[in-house]
Amino acid sequence: MLNHKQCDAFLAVIETGSFDAAALRLSITASAVTLRVQSLEKSLGHILIVRERPCYTTDAGSRLLNYLQHSRLREQDFLQHLSGQSEDFYTINIATNADSLATWLLPTIQPCLIQHKIMAHFQVDDQTQTHLLMQTGLVNACISAEPRAMMGCSAEPLGHMNYRLVASAEFIDTWFAQGLTRGALSNAPAILYNPKDQLHSNLMLKQFGLTPACYPHHFIPSSSAFAEAIFNGLGFGLVPDYQIGTRLKTGQLVDLSPEFKVEVALYWHHWKQQALPLDQLTQHLIQQASKNMNSVAKALTHQ
Repeated sequence: MLNHKQCDAFLAVIETGSFDAAALRLSITASAVTLRVQSLEKSLGHILIVRERPCYTTDAGSRLLNYLQHSRLREQDFLQHLSGQSEDFYTINIATNADSLATWLLPTIQPCLIQHKIMAHFQVDDQTQTHLLMQTGLVNACISAEPRAMMGCSAEPLGHMNYRLVASAEFIDTWFAQGLTRGALSNAPAILYNPKDQLHSNLMLKQFGLTPACYPHHFIPSSSAFAEAIFNGLGFGLVPDYQIGTRLKTGQLVDLSPEFKVEVALYWHHWKQQALPLDQLTQHLIQQASKNMNSVAKALTHQ
């Protein structure tokens, strides 16, 4: 039978990333955390945690983490119903990419959050990385570009986020007066979200054989500030249709080349068996997400 204190220590290490941080969370010493985790590993006969910075699970640790996270959700749901506290808010931890959070996600789930009294705690990462936050038990669900579901979970398609390579008209006059050539791209400032953002760098590498080391670029790790930097002529980059709005029609922005449009498929990862509020959010999101994303794409197509 699993020891409750040992499992809490294991979860705290994975969720905080270190034994020292876990000790602070549990109000015990780091050596006590280490002893509890080692005792758990000894009782199960498997190493559960890779001792690096940050710490992460082994394959056996991932299976235990999935079990404990699922059990924690079921316990939370059970206690809520047992106490009859139907008026209480229910907290759900969600990992999402910044562009989704800044554009379509909140308007899509707002009615469900209000109706079912759900408190959403968001963690933001690149769409290629959010899946790892669920694997390590830091979130209950995530929006990810990963189509494969991990064991005990489902991955539901949400739709596509469409990105266009755009720049302001003034920026194009300054940097691309002779066209979108390899030489011009080697000198023109680009806007990248952060080092994890591979959309722009993959496009430049595929189309022109250029890596980020070959051209000047800003890192602007804010979805709204990223778009504003491009709108204001600081550089060029890939902007979601949602943030472009009517700027192509008014001439504030110029699509550098329709062939460079990038589509990113997004998936909602969640437990197959989950608490009622998370199930309600899941059903609402699956029904509404593609409608919202597709409506914006169609509007821009007809500009």
